Amino acid sequence: MALIRDGAIFINKDGTLVDDVPYNVDPDRIHLTAGARDGLRRLCERGFRLVVVSNQGGVARGYFTEESLVAVEERLRDLLRGFGVPLAGFYYCPHDPQGRIKSYATSCLCRKPRPGLFQRAAREGHFDLRRSWCIGDILDDVEAGHAAGCRSVLIDNGCETKWQLSERRVPDYIARNIDEAAGFIIDASGPGRPVRPQSFARQ
Repeated sequence: MALIRDGAIFINKDGTLVDDVPYNVDPDRIHLTAGARDGLRRLCERGFRLVVVSNQGGVARGYFTEESLVAVEERLRDLLRGFGVPLAGFYYCPHDPQGRIKSYATSCLCRKPRPGLFQRAAREGHFDLRRSWCIGDILDDVEAGHAAGCRSVLIDNGCETKWQLSERRVPDYIARNIDEAAGFIIDASGPGRPVRPQSFARQ
């Protein structure tokens, strides 16, 4: 019998899941964004698994160490556990070609908009990328999700400022927050409910 793989919600951390505090690794300054609690609970109830996928170039830039991210992950798990949502995975890219820490200053396959984090998570967590979604607040997130084979929702909260479009950088939907994104994902993932990408005219 073939293994039935779960769909995942791959979610960007800073500016999407939690308030954007640049290069922050202090757990006390990590707070969920508006709409995250209700939206993530609804997605979890529909059987989606939640996976964080985050560029953490601050490691390459020498702002903090990889070890610092252990407390960040635990803080996220605690916040989500508080309303019944388990975190199925926490994946980050520590690289940045412009970094000053030589071992991390490299071009890699895991830094979004490349899909390496999604692919690794799918292998380790046995997720079906075709049944999965990416939620992020910049078009690099959208591109990474599409490159991995997922569908993507953009949270339009002002973090994206360049709006450099290509086929992979056009989101399937644009939402104000995670709760609104969840509503679209649940509706689009229902039986016999194909996704109808909204028009995208943002310049």
